[in-house]
Amino acid sequence: MTSLAHELAACLAANGVEVVFGIPGVHTIELYRGLDGSGLRHITPRHEQGAGFMADAYARVSGKPGVCYLITGPGLTNAVTAIAQAYSDSIPMLVISTVGRMGDIGSGRGHLHELPDQGQLMAQVTAFSRTILTPCDLHAALAEAFSLFAGARPRPVHIEIPVDLLLRDTGRPGPLRPFTLPARPAAPPWAIARAADLCAVAARPVIVAGGGALRAGDAIRGLAERLDAPVLMTANARGLLAPDHPLGLSVAACLPPVTDLLAAADLILAIGTELGPTDFDRSLDGPDAPKAPVIRIDIDPLQGQRGLAPALLLLADAESAAGDLLQALPAAPRSGAAARRVAQIRGRVSDALTPVQRAGCALLDQLARHAPDGIFIGDSAQPVYAGLTVFAPPRTGAFFSSATGYGTLGYGLPAAIGAWIAAPDRPVFCLIGDGGLQFSLPEMGSATEIGAAITMILWNNHGYGEIRNVMVGAGIAPLGVDIHSPDFAALAKGYGWQHIRISDLADLDRCLAETGPLPRVIEIDEMGMISATLS
Repeated sequence: MTSLAHELAACLAANGVEVVFGIPGVHTIELYRGLDGSGLRHITPRHEQGAGFMADAYARVSGKPGVCYLITGPGLTNAVTAIAQAYSDSIPMLVISTVGRMGDIGSGRGHLHELPDQGQLMAQVTAFSRTILTPCDLHAALAEAFSLFAGARPRPVHIEIPVDLLLRDTGRPGPLRPFTLPARPAAPPWAIARAADLCAVAARPVIVAGGGALRAGDAIRGLAERLDAPVLMTANARGLLAPDHPLGLSVAACLPPVTDLLAAADLILAIGTELGPTDFDRSLDGPDAPKAPVIRIDIDPLQGQRGLAPALLLLADAESAAGDLLQALPAAPRSGAAARRVAQIRGRVSDALTPVQRAGCALLDQLARHAPDGIFIGDSAQPVYAGLTVFAPPRTGAFFSSATGYGTLGYGLPAAIGAWIAAPDRPVFCLIGDGGLQFSLPEMGSATEIGAAITMILWNNHGYGEIRNVMVGAGIAPLGVDIHSPDFAALAKGYGWQHIRISDLADLDRCLAETGPLPRVIEIDEMGMISATLS
């Protein structure tokens, strides 16, 4: 006999899944029977939201879907914020949950963990939500999920299984084979030729690259050099061009120097980007929006029509289309003016940084120099906001955060754990504020339990500093933002972490040079760091 729970675990393993994140519960114990002997590793967070954030970062770093096992009702709703974050950033996440017994679903009689329509709730934050009604439904639903991850815009998928179906015999006679997955779409030759014609006559082209272009770095660099075009990298595309590349712009897309650049362009080539307001604010709306024709390369036909309307839309994988376009462009002499424009913009942005931004950027630059192969994961915290303003990480996938897109707090610590699981040989840094850490503080125990060798950079401004600043700027008396900060040294000791408190970047250098035990917390007082940076 092969139960549906065993079938599920075997199917996941056959399709390259190695890790499952979840907290066992009375409605999921049969799922855990199915995990036994499957070869899948299970990670237990301290809260289901942590499971979702771990799966999110694991997927970003490993390139494989992050998988969660979640209990009916509260387990699933606890994870909704994390699933919505993954939806916002187009992260492949497979959410497997249980639901009530067949015949009890949505009955309204008050069964344990009952919701009126759990699947409909999840449909709001996933590419699709599917309820398994017979054993043969599972294979088809999983095939659809993995096909979406491989060949379309990779957003979370939810599959719910009635608890009484988990023990049902599937009748499978032998081992499972991996799914046959689709290739990512390629642009037709006529569209590539039309794009090449538009690029060839442009004197001031600008490339805007987003998170959907992370695998297209070589082609985008080639396009930039062939066209003499600046490459503006959105928050999720940082690292596509190396920090020292003269055409790379790792700066906030909403800043005046960037809006000036886009306004002066005579062609915008947008590759794998939403052109959304969390990067561009309102600069792409209204009468001041860029007037240049826009070529958009996007795998999502709906997203290709949002933001700036395209003169030409290539419905294609970014790597494939950018490579084909590069091949179609003739080599031609260019003026080199783009590099000068990029240098001017970098200088203007750096000169306009506030003291707290200068301190945050100095921190990130120092971490990157210490660990060029590091992974820097941010919560919604001051040094992360500074990095989004002007920080060029050394490689793609090395700097990501929850501070854009959905914009949740509490992401940094569990996400750092997920990243470490995906890449245990790389240094992993979590950048988080004292307010954000208190959203997910118990996950320090999860890190200790699995031996996650991560470094937490705890930026302590004794409350919700960003919101405090916004309230003051708006003439509102700060209320609800000056929260109690616990003794983080004592908490670190209780969770088995090393704790170090520093006051300047010289102290940070000494901490990073030491080969002390991990995990560790390096606590930084914001005002002290600002003073030391400015002195």
